[in-house]
Amino acid sequence: MESLRDSTVVVTGGGGGIGAALARRFAAEGARVAVNDLDAAKAQAVAEEIGAIAVPGDASKIVPVAREALGGRIDTFCANAGVGTAGGPEAGEDQWEKAWDVNLMAHVRAARELVPGWLEQGHGRFVATVSAAGLLTMLGSAPYSVTKHAALAFAEWLAVTYKHRGIEVHAVCPQGVRTDMLAGSGTAGDLILAETAIEPEAVADSLFEAMEKQRFLVLPHPETAGFYAARASEPDHWIGGMNKMQRKLEALLEAEEG
Repeated sequence: MESLRDSTVVVTGGGGGIGAALARRFAAEGARVAVNDLDAAKAQAVAEEIGAIAVPGDASKIVPVAREALGGRIDTFCANAGVGTAGGPEAGEDQWEKAWDVNLMAHVRAARELVPGWLEQGHGRFVATVSAAGLLTMLGSAPYSVTKHAALAFAEWLAVTYKHRGIEVHAVCPQGVRTDMLAGSGTAGDLILAETAIEPEAVADSLFEAMEKQRFLVLPHPETAGFYAARASEPDHWIGGMNKMQRKLEALLEAEEG
């Protein structure tokens, strides 16, 4: 991996959690970083801490603003902002729409802005924070699971289409990470993710290892690879095991209500 010194990086959802860890790591490597978050105070706090630039606002619309703030160039874009939406088909249209907009379409809109310039200059890096839910699933959250699968598919498409033209793509797929999102995931998060949860800094470490080795999939929890392989090779067995966990989750929820 070439030196990141003086390269330009944008991190969406950078006001905390994985995003803040990524911003800190890129800044420590000498990159000029723009920290994006809907919460302007959080973006500013992280930016001041690491000597970066705060560019608060909607992640879907941040590329032109961030590009100008960074002097006209974005070398690496970390599409990290995401929302966790509970429920299944009964979840409201607005909840599904928000999940699609933040977890997928923000990535599409960023790529639409960035790819032409990257192709012209012959290099660029797109980092998508996908979640292991994009490889597997997440009990209790159809909008999150479905849109994270879509985010993985889009990242894979970018890699397949542009790898030979200098664009590097990385899909970051952790299981539980000790963030506000995990803290707010309730019983499902406690059952499935909490026991093996890692710190956000470990996710950043895994990304940088993948960048060094030019790997597409970034798996901060190595066991995810085995789960992913089992899902592909033995889908009925996989679904049966996950359904068993679903029944356990329902029993826990019934106990809480009782």
